[in-house]
Amino acid sequence: MASETVYIVQSYVAGRGKSLKAEQQVGCKTAEEARRKAERLGPLRVGVVAFSATADTELGDYDENPVILFKSGQLPHPFNEA
Repeated sequence: MASETVYIVQSYVAGRGKSLKAEQQVGCKTAEEARRKAERLGPLRVGVVAFSATADTELGDYDENPVILFKSGQLPHPFNEA
């Protein structure tokens, strides 16, 4: 298992009713890049979050407790917690 830290930006748009629809995740090389991209998307989306997680990308196994780098707007669990 080769674990590495991945930096991801996940944005959300309005779905049916009050639901959120996830857009495609964007991978970033650094935490700073992820935060900047999320800040730029914030005003354009219902919700956006940038986070880091430890992952074994070969197996697709991601840490269950991501580290939030930036969040804005309406987000689903676990990103909507304080």
